[in-house]
Amino acid sequence: MSEYCDLAPGHPLHGPYHDSEYGFPIRGESDLFERLALEINQAGLSWLTVLKKREGFKRAFDGFDVDRVAAYDDDDRARLLADADIIRHRLKIEAVIHNARVIQAMRESHGGFQAWLDAHHPREHVDWVKLFKRHFRFTGPEIVKEFLMSAGYLAGAHRDDCPVQARVLAAAPPWTR
Repeated sequence: MSEYCDLAPGHPLHGPYHDSEYGFPIRGESDLFERLALEINQAGLSWLTVLKKREGFKRAFDGFDVDRVAAYDDDDRARLLADADIIRHRLKIEAVIHNARVIQAMRESHGGFQAWLDAHHPREHVDWVKLFKRHFRFTGPEIVKEFLMSAGYLAGAHRDDCPVQARVLAAAPPWTR
């Protein structure tokens, strides 16, 4: 996404995300879950739309606490579908809830979401897509690519001449190993 390195600097929302989050390794379960949920919700929309609604997502999805979201029921689904502070798309909301349950199961099978990602790294993009489709909902090729790039599992978040790239490399994302 080399054009992001040109678009983001100086922008009030893109800038901070590009400069301090995009491509840097993500380690915490709720942070990984948040990023996956945001990437799912970006599908068909602009990343700026998602960034504008990010705080609304955090509030609506209980800070992306996996256990709380995994326990959501029909009342929670109705609440989310009525919440103008998020993207009100039934399939995306269902996917986030389902994916929280998948991440819960990964604690038992692998020790958590990060450990699951690490256990399957490295892979080619096409193989990641197949793996994600076996486990998660609403995870097509672009969503998987952006999630993995943004979390440091695939290269390509920044151009080599982007000043942020040196900081990303110093953080030793998984794709560098």
